[in-house]
Amino acid sequence: METLEVKESYAMPRIGDQAPDFEAATTKGHIRFSDFATDKWVLLFSHPADFTPVCTTEMSGFAQRKAEFDALNTELMGLSIDSIHSHLAWVNNVKEKTGVYFDFPIIADIDMKVAKLYGMLQPNESATAAVRAVFFIDPSKKIRLIMYYPLNVGRNMDEILRALKALQVSDEHSVALPLNWREGDKVIIPPPKTLTEMDDRLNDDSCERIDFYLCKKELNV
Repeated sequence: METLEVKESYAMPRIGDQAPDFEAATTKGHIRFSDFATDKWVLLFSHPADFTPVCTTEMSGFAQRKAEFDALNTELMGLSIDSIHSHLAWVNNVKEKTGVYFDFPIIADIDMKVAKLYGMLQPNESATAAVRAVFFIDPSKKIRLIMYYPLNVGRNMDEILRALKALQVSDEHSVALPLNWREGDKVIIPPPKTLTEMDDRLNDDSCERIDFYLCKKELNV
């Protein structure tokens, strides 16, 4: 198999960029990211280290709610700067102690290539441990949303799922989502772009109209 050359860098990918491609050893075997989860969303997330308390709660959270991610056509993929042997031992330890099984690939990024490629290493926080990053990557392998947390603050799984659902609803229905949107709430109709569209909007009684530029509607799904 052709070896993929990965450029080492601390550059941080941005929303709208194509997700950088890479090859890596994982707890599910060797993967090439461009071939992973074809036609699915991917959540790529990093944690500082195996066998640490906050990371254990977070990875358990992803594992315990994996069925919800499956229902949203989304694959999970973790990463830390640990060896494959450390990953395997940690997965086994957590399963033995709590019954929670990390049934998704975890990248063994011992050479830090993937962490550098995705800007997960932030030297002012730590030069040797990845921060708690989450990359929301759509089926075309485009980065759609990025979350960063410091080493000492765990993520919010409800917000991760809310944001993923929001991205998918926005794509499917060509709408925007307001503050604190939850599944089932009204959505925002894109504002008009011409005077004719504005006049039509002002005469449209089918939506909740605050003004021509801010209108909400129920989704009929």
